[in-house]
Amino acid sequence: MYQKKIVQNYDCGLDLVGEILYGKWKIRLLYFINEGYVRPSQLQRKIPGASRRVLNVQLNELEKHELISKVIFPVLPPKVEYSLTSFGQTLIPLIHAIGLWGDEHEEKLRGILTKS
Repeated sequence: MYQKKIVQNYDCGLDLVGEILYGKWKIRLLYFINEGYVRPSQLQRKIPGASRRVLNVQLNELEKHELISKVIFPVLPPKVEYSLTSFGQTLIPLIHAIGLWGDEHEEKLRGILTKS
């Protein structure tokens, strides 16, 4: 498993949040799990640009950070479902606010990104 070589300084809340939510798909995963897409295959269909491996890594990190919980049903074939923890649910209003900000500034943001 990968170990970070540089010791992280968590001097403020932004450092902490950044470390927890760092990952291309984590915010979308939290949003989709909140919307009711709880099976790994459902999440894969909602985020087709992400590989199954990357989604699994990020889901495991979200679980490790206590934002989601995973239930494994003892059936064949194995069935797994994810849900937000009460701690994870506290992020949903922030995710909605960021999404609204993105919607309000969509044209400007697209222009900026196409310049890059």
